[in-house]
Amino acid sequence: MNRIKKKIMTAEHFENAIDPLMANRPFKPFTIELNTGQRFEIDHPGALLWKGSPAVFKVPGGPLAFFDHDSVNQIINTPAHSAPGKRRSK
Repeated sequence: MNRIKKKIMTAEHFENAIDPLMANRPFKPFTIELNTGQRFEIDHPGALLWKGSPAVFKVPGGPLAFFDHDSVNQIINTPAHSAPGKRRSK
């Protein structure tokens, strides 16, 4: 049986990808997609807190969402509403 080996995001890769995105001035929104397919749009610098693990996303009007680098599928340098693969509702 052939198995596709999925790449795991390392803590170092996560920080190396997030640091410059969070440092952009003016800030530009970006998207974090988890392995579950759930996406978080980081639309302002205070929306994501991290240093080490886990990261904390402040869900607008909701609870805090905790995740670590192992649960990240990809980081997309565009807002969630325009990120590739986003299904548009009619």
